Formats: sequence, structure tokens, C-alpha cells
Amino acid sequence: MIEQTFQLDGQQLAKLCKNILPDQSDELLLAKIQALVPDYRVRLARTGNEWYRLGGIVDMHGNRVANDLVEWTERTFIECGKDLQTLIDHTREQQLIATRQTGNTLYFVIQTGSKAADFIQLDIDKIREMSDRLLVSAVHPPEDLEEFIDPLEPECIDTFGIGTARYLYRRKTDVIVFMEEINKYHLDPHPVQRFMDDWNRSGAGQQAVLSDDWIVRPFRNTGRFGEQQINVELINTQTKNLPQLDGLQGKKGLALHNLLTRFDRQAGYPFAWFFYMVKGKLVPPQCGVAVYKDISGDFSYLPERDATVLTDWIHVPYSV
Repeated sequence: MIEQTFQLDGQQLAKLCKNILPDQSDELLLAKIQALVPDYRVRLARTGNEWYRLGGIVDMHGNRVANDLVEWTERTFIECGKDLQTLIDHTREQQLIATRQTGNTLYFVIQTGSKAADFIQLDIDKIREMSDRLLVSAVHPPEDLEEFIDPLEPECIDTFGIGTARYLYRRKTDVIVFMEEINKYHLDPHPVQRFMDDWNRSGAGQQAVLSDDWIVRPFRNTGRFGEQQINVELINTQTKNLPQLDGLQGKKGLALHNLLTRFDRQAGYPFAWFFYMVKGKLVPPQCGVAVYKDISGDFSYLPERDATVLTDWIHVPYSV
């Protein structure tokens, strides 16, 4: 486990993000993070898909009125005596414009060791704010506060940029510490913990680093009784063009072994097909069953450590 010999707190990272203007490659941000932890490898593991969020409010000249549309609406609604028409009239008089935020989440990884969970992950948003619509449509005025905030039929305008792009620090996840916390709430190992344990004891863990191809996504979900639970899933960051292993009916022995060997070679590490199968990505579960039948019979093409992992999965299947 990493010895915390360096400072890397949220306040420091938030300040770092605030003081850097984004560029196309994000190399400057990467370099600044690396300078904070010079003894550890830092890399940009993934750039997430573009997302859209409600933004703030500006006037017709692009001058800032509010950073948060929802907060402004709820507060101003109260100031208007909770009268929706008064709020609408006020908005029209000011000729206010709603903005939207578009961006991507950048996932940086700081590798702290060779085991599966030996990394710290930084999630940083790269945000652009654009004008979106008239805050209140003259044609389709809102009928309630919810429609005021997010109308079904907005009155769009010609788009213009608001300020410059910016970085926003979201989260730091020390994966070892985070998984220890997750495991406190599960009688059996969490599927992601089991995935990491299987990685460590398999051929993959002997030749590859998990965070080179897999990162974590912490999230909250609601339990059976309405309680909020912390959870986690694994996200694959592989950008290579890996084959889809379908149509395996009847495949066994040397033919199946060659198929899996080719998949592993393209993925870049041994036993990769197993972890893609557990993730439910590219490799169907029947592949594992077919391999188990092979190694239980006349074929022994899996190393003993990998055969043990597969056998345990057959007896107690799991997926992430």
C-alpha cells in the first residue's frame, strides 16, 4: 500500500484546476498533477463521453446574472412571493438567457504499486458554457416551476460562448481505501473486489497493471429500504479494436484455445478474455463454461493459476 508522503488533497487539486486554462490535449494539467507527485506515474486514463448539464443565467449581452439556474429560480420565486406569473414577468423584463454546460470528465490515474487496487484516481471535469435558450419562452410559457427550470418546448437562440473553458475538480478516489470501505457493507466480497483479487492471482496480474485498462466509477444507489448506499463499478478504458467473441457454439479444444489466445494478444495481457467476460463485454459467459469443460477433460491449455480462477467462477459465478 502507498505511503502517503505527499500532499494531494481536494482543496489543493481544486485550486490547481482553477488556475489552469484548458488546452486541446490537457498536457499542461497532466504535467501540473505529475509535479505534485514526482515519484509516481501519472497518466490520463480516459476522457469520458460529452455530457450536458443545466448551467446558469446571463443577460442579453452575456453578462453573468447567476451561476446556478436552479438555485436562482428557487430563490427568486420566493422573492416574487411564490407567484409564478410574477417570476415570469420579471424574467421577461430582464430578457434573461439560460445557459448550458457541456463537457467531458477526465480520469487521471496515479499508479502507486503493482497490485490491482494500487492506484489513486482523479476525476476532473473539462467544462464549456454556452447560451442555450430564452429563460422564458414567449410562445410556450412554463406552467410550473419544474417547467421553468427545464422546459419541454424551449425557445432557442443563436448560440454564443460564455467565458472560457475551465477545469473543475470533482473527486479523488484512493482505490485501496475506497474498497476497504465498500467491503464493510458486504458479507461476501463485492464483485469489484473479487475482480481485483482474481486479477492479482491470475496471469493478468503477473504481466499487466489493472489501471492501464480498467478504472473505477464510485456512485450511490438506493437500497431496499430507501437507504443511500455507496457502490462502485469498473469501466474499461481499452481503445484497441478487440474482437467480439460470439458464435462459439461447438468451439472447443485447440480451436477455442487459439481464439482466446488471439483475443489476449490483442488485449495485451494473458487471461484478458476472462475479465472481459466477467464485465459482460465482448466475451459471453458460455465461453467460460466451454473452457472449463475443456480443462476438465482432455485439454490443459490454461496455466494452473488461471484454471483455479476460472474454476472458482464456475462454482460461484459473478459479474461486474
